[in-house]
Parts: sequence; structure tokens; C-alpha cells
Amino acid sequence: MNFDAARLDRFARHIVLPELGGTGQVLLNQAHVLVMGLGGIGSPALQYLAGAGIGTLTLVDDDDVDMSNLQRQTIYTERDVGHGKAVSARRWVANFDKELAVNISDRRITPENAPAVLEGVDLVIDGTDNFATRLAVSDACVAAGVPLLAAAVGRFQGQVGAFAGHLPGEACYRCFVGDAFDAEDCDTCAEDGMLGAMAGWAGTFAAMQAIRVLVAPQMGEPQWSKLHLMDGLAPSLRTLNIAKDPACKGCSGKRD
Repeated sequence: MNFDAARLDRFARHIVLPELGGTGQVLLNQAHVLVMGLGGIGSPALQYLAGAGIGTLTLVDDDDVDMSNLQRQTIYTERDVGHGKAVSARRWVANFDKELAVNISDRRITPENAPAVLEGVDLVIDGTDNFATRLAVSDACVAAGVPLLAAAVGRFQGQVGAFAGHLPGEACYRCFVGDAFDAEDCDTCAEDGMLGAMAGWAGTFAAMQAIRVLVAPQMGEPQWSKLHLMDGLAPSLRTLNIAKDPACKGCSGKRD
């Protein structure tokens, strides 16, 4: 694939990086990334995925923009309040880079429709706010052989994990949280609060990990089954290894 002069200029700061280069930029341009949830994590993640030149983006969110979102969901403005997040996010991408292909869905994700949404996708970033959706996405990713970056944030803490449960010896998201959370019972930032910049840290970290996965091994290994924990008050970053659960109903082949 050849970039014209304008695209070469746009991505020049990537291309001069030995860990990325022209080959890596071509891989990013050919990639298809699904962003599940366009809130505090999905918004900044989308900005840097688009900035990186991810060629095809699928954006999924069934919610509308609310005034309280603007404190941390950085792609929206007051004009977007009351409008669907998926439509507003597509408009943001179109204004940012008209060369990127964008698909959207405003359907709520369920175990039944998740597989169809994942068709043709190379990587999923999940920033949704309930375990029922997260586990449906995880199970669909395992079944489709698609890697998953699961990110979460609350108050002054964040986490980003890389899961590839379809690979031998690697954990899926269900291995990490278990089966007890197959319900829409997550705590919300409305109840607990959230520093807007903390959501930005988690979202941009997820975008960076996505780039790492898509160009691996040029920027290093994908870091499957590793969970990065961010503390905005300390501040600090630490990493945990997540073991594959041999009895996991999501990735072990065992079902109830």
C-alpha cells in the first residue's frame, strides 16, 4: 500500500519511529478495530486510534450524550447532548480524518447479537460499563478468535487487560472476573464519581496497547493475559498476570 504525500505527512512522526515505521503504519491502516462503548474510555481511545490511522473503525453504543458526559467524554460537545453517541462519534471521526471508514451500531449488545457485530474485526476495545455486556463481548471474541482489550475506570483507578482466550494457555476476560457477574450490576461513576483525566489515561493507554497488538512484535509482544492497574492518586502503574481458568465456560470449551 502506498500513501500519498498528505498521508505521509500526517503520519510522519509514526513512520520515523523504528518500532513502528512505514510497515507498522500500513498495518494500522489495514486494521479494523471495534470500540465497544463510546464513553469515558471509548472517547479518548477513539481519538488516538483515529490519530494513528486505523483504517476501519466500528463504533458501538446504544446511549445518548448527556451533559454530565462532557466532563470526561472528550469527543462530544454541547451540540451533541441528546443525540446518539454512535452517530456523534462517527461525525467526530469524519471531521477528523475523512479517509477512515466508520461503521456504527446503536444496538445494545447481547450474547445473541455480539457475534454479528464482531464480523471482520481484528481487535476489540471494550469500555462498556456493565458485566453482562463485557462477558457477552468476551465470549464472542473467544468464539471468533478476536483479541480483546478490556478497560475500566472509576474514581482515581483504571485498568486495561489484554485477553486472547482463543489461544492455548491465554486467559479470557471471563477467566479474570468469573461467572458471578453475568448481570448488569456494575457500580456507576454517577454513584462513585470519576476524575475526567483518569478516564483519559485509561482510554489512551488502551489505544496504545491496541497499536502494540496490531503491529506486534515491532513494539514488543502483545502482553496477553496481563492486566495493567493504574492509580491516579499515587500515581503508579503495576502489572498482574491473569491465569487461564481450565474450567472457564468462556474459553475452556466447557459449557453449562
